[in-house]
Amino acid sequence: MDPVGVADVKGYKTWDTAVPLKNEPKDIGTRGEPSMDTIASLAPDLIVATTDLTPAAVKQLRKVAPVLEVTSADSTDQIGQMLENLDLIAKATGTTAKAETARTAFEAKVAEGKKALASAGLAGAQYAFADGYVASNQVSLRPYTSGSLIGAVNEAVGLKNAWTVKGDAAYGLGTTDVEGLTALPKDTRFAYIANDDDASSTPFTGALAKNAVWTSLPFVKAGEVHRLPDGIWMFGGPESMEAYIDAVVGALTK
Repeated sequence: MDPVGVADVKGYKTWDTAVPLKNEPKDIGTRGEPSMDTIASLAPDLIVATTDLTPAAVKQLRKVAPVLEVTSADSTDQIGQMLENLDLIAKATGTTAKAETARTAFEAKVAEGKKALASAGLAGAQYAFADGYVASNQVSLRPYTSGSLIGAVNEAVGLKNAWTVKGDAAYGLGTTDVEGLTALPKDTRFAYIANDDDASSTPFTGALAKNAVWTSLPFVKAGEVHRLPDGIWMFGGPESMEAYIDAVVGALTK
């Protein structure tokens, strides 16, 4: 089912090319501040919103059409929440058969990835995934802890999350800087996702390339820094996570 409207179409096409939009939906504004007028002009039968949207905005949307609210994230069970959201949307749109197919494909991919990593001797391997940004010449890093969706998938395929920092209650995301990376185990394998269309998102090959702390890290010296393919949305659904599993297995076993 193709939506008639999507928030931040440009951002979606930049960061989620692994599961591309198949039509040309109308851009309805940002995810945090959608345009009520634009949404109303589309005369939707259903509006899907996340719990990140303010109650006031949801109240306005309900004046346009029925609203299905899905929980954005839950650090206590990210995979379960992802699949619950899949089922909720499927029931609301009459696509339950497709949702079951998507669930089965995801579960098969997890099993396939776990088997491939185990065969390569990587079951239980220390692994840290992060993204990073440069703002005002300062590098900020965002660890994906065990409470993140990426972290949950990592553990599902048999990797051990090397991060010890605490993540937030919803998304399981932490904060650190380059010095914080020194706390990672020496045998850590490090991976990240960036985007060539966003220069601020590539500090590992940019601002940190000549940083003395970064270049001294054991996993940097060992060549265990892996940039995964652009366009895999780290907060996406089953197909995004399938693409992520393929990327991780490919990077760690090559």
